[in-house]
Amino acid sequence: MKNQLAGAGLALGAIVLGTNYAQAQETATSAVNINMEDVISIDAGSLAKDGEVNFYYNTAEDYQTTQTITIANSLIVTSAKEFDIKVRSGGKDFENGENTIPVKVLTITAKGGTMEGKKESIKIGHTDKSLVKKAPYGSKLTLDLDYEIAGKDASKEILGKPLGTYTQTVTYTASAS
Repeated sequence: MKNQLAGAGLALGAIVLGTNYAQAQETATSAVNINMEDVISIDAGSLAKDGEVNFYYNTAEDYQTTQTITIANSLIVTSAKEFDIKVRSGGKDFENGENTIPVKVLTITAKGGTMEGKKESIKIGHTDKSLVKKAPYGSKLTLDLDYEIAGKDASKEILGKPLGTYTQTVTYTASAS
C-alpha cells in the first residue's frame, strides 16, 4: 500500500508540475507587412541602354537589299502593372553635320523574348509610337528587336548622300497601360 501511495503521489506531482509548466508559457505575435510601390524599370542589362546599332553600306548590293539587325535582350523590363513600350527618335533625321537621312527609313519590330503583349512593327518617327501594347506585369521580361532598312528605302533615301556616319538617338519608354 505504501508503494501505491508513493506512486499516486508521484503521479499527482507530475500532473501538478506539468500543469504549472504549461501555465508558465507565454506567446507573442508580430504583424508582418509587405509594403509595395508601383515599379516599372528598364534594366541596366538592356542592350538598348547606351547601345549602338550599325548599318553598313559598302557595296551596290547593300543599297539594293534589305538589311536587318536583330538585337536579343534589347529591353529587359520589370513592372508591377500591365505596361506599354513606346519608341521615338530624337529628331526627324539621321544627321551627319548638315547632311540628313529621314528617320522613316528605319523600321523597328518587336519580336521574341519573354515579354508578352501585342508586338508591333513600326517606322520610327520623332513622336512616340507603340512598339508593345498591354504587356502583362512581370520581372526581367526580355524583348528582342529587329532594326531594318528596306532595300527600296536605302536606294531612294540613302544612296547618293555624302559619305560618313549618320546618327540619331532612339528612345524607348516603358509606362503603365
